[in-house]
Amino acid sequence: MFAETPDQELLETSTSRFLDSHYPVARIRQLADEDTTFDAALWREGAALGWTTLLVPEAAGGGSLSGNGVADLLIVARLFGHHAAPGPLLGTNVVAAALGRWGSPGQQAGPLADLLSGEAVAAWGHTSTAVSPTASRSALLATALDAGVVLSGRVPIVEGASDATHLLVSASGTDGRSQYLVPLGAPGVELTRLNSVDLTRRYDDVVLRDVLVPSDAVVGALGSADDHDEELLDLAATMLLAEMVGAMDRAFAITLEWTVDRYSFGRPLGSYQAIKHRMADIRTQLEASEAIAARAARALGRGDADARSLVSAGMAYVAGNGPELIQECVQLHGGIGVTYEHDLHLFLRRTLIDATLFGSSTDFERRLGALVVAAEGISQ
Repeated sequence: MFAETPDQELLETSTSRFLDSHYPVARIRQLADEDTTFDAALWREGAALGWTTLLVPEAAGGGSLSGNGVADLLIVARLFGHHAAPGPLLGTNVVAAALGRWGSPGQQAGPLADLLSGEAVAAWGHTSTAVSPTASRSALLATALDAGVVLSGRVPIVEGASDATHLLVSASGTDGRSQYLVPLGAPGVELTRLNSVDLTRRYDDVVLRDVLVPSDAVVGALGSADDHDEELLDLAATMLLAEMVGAMDRAFAITLEWTVDRYSFGRPLGSYQAIKHRMADIRTQLEASEAIAARAARALGRGDADARSLVSAGMAYVAGNGPELIQECVQLHGGIGVTYEHDLHLFLRRTLIDATLFGSSTDFERRLGALVVAAEGISQ
């Protein structure tokens, strides 16, 4: 769907076969009852396929397939959504991107190298107010001491923290907000498992109680977290766009097959004009979502001036329409569509979480509006 070059097509084919083999629907249902859905051996195989290197510069050990790593990763993220697959794809890639861009030589030789090889995974503790300035999410404080930096506070929703080795957070100190790489095994790190509608991903509430990290745990220059968090949010949002599109595409395919195979009053369900119109509406929304996701990813990977606006517009549209699209698919199935035994809810669950993880569609509309105001020089 998003592949344009032979190398991208190879990545798409190999990833699709891998996920088909290891994460069929029956396995997804089994994972719902397991404490952890992370498989270290499978993740190393995924890293060997190229899942972890695409957002990291070649000088730091990474590299893209097409020259646009964001567009390459879009392919993998879509397939994760298409299968409702588990795995620390988002957190590991966001942290790897941060270390590859702003990490010290020691961070790149140590934690980053482990992330790229698949020997370790990371989580991103998003506490930025970039999308919703009124949200009280920036609750971490950094206090500099002779022995290092003490971090205190709470990160309310972190995907895959219980499986990760490191957590990237931003904390406020005397020099402003800065990013820090925190070992999750450090004394004072407390995790509390959260309930989630997604059957294959686990989320934790993370509390840092006077966690001491060395001074060289800072990622990038002191006081640079506000700008860096916005860049990482763009990357994360683009991956969420791809995942939602993948889940929406799977739901549409299931529903299209249903309208062909299901007979009502002696005719295929899809032969009725009202059903045709509803399916055409779904297809239109799906293609529009695919288009804005692809355009946002390519612009972001190229560093275009309007990339952030495109990402925000994409999240405003897809996060607003994706869950409703799959709900429409559920309704077209009638009573069977709302049962646990049917597969549609697996993809609805993934889309619901992705649509709200870092802000609602309304939040991204506000972000887009602020960007337009700033670009046009409009006084408020």
